[in-house]
Amino acid sequence: MKKRLLVMIAGLGLLGAAVPVWAHHAFAAEFDQTKPLKLKGTVVKWEVTNPHSWIHMDVKDGDGKAVTWMIEGGSPNNLYRLGFTKESLPPGAEIMVEGYQAKDGSTRAVGKNVTFADGRKLFLGLQTGEVPSDKK
Repeated sequence: MKKRLLVMIAGLGLLGAAVPVWAHHAFAAEFDQTKPLKLKGTVVKWEVTNPHSWIHMDVKDGDGKAVTWMIEGGSPNNLYRLGFTKESLPPGAEIMVEGYQAKDGSTRAVGKNVTFADGRKLFLGLQTGEVPSDKK
């Protein structure tokens, strides 16, 4: 009886550990590599969370109205290794993001890189399988 209970608990533990893997998605499942975009705007908020970070930024549309975009980036650990710090994207910072739009046409995208107002450029942990030219 004890052995059966231990096997059931171990099985539930393994099942629980697999849940984050199910939640993870591939680039092609959500984003369209045929829809590259460049967004210029200001940072509203930067969520440094696992498994991906999110940049919320206001971008002006054709009428001059601010539209909030959500840009997915790499994991915090990966971004820190690529040169980001916790202070890299404060609210109000002007940035330009290159990336790919979501397949559903929403105001979500996966970021390829960020260019700051002073010209610095940081890689966002590209998830398309593409290798950036400065890393070849």
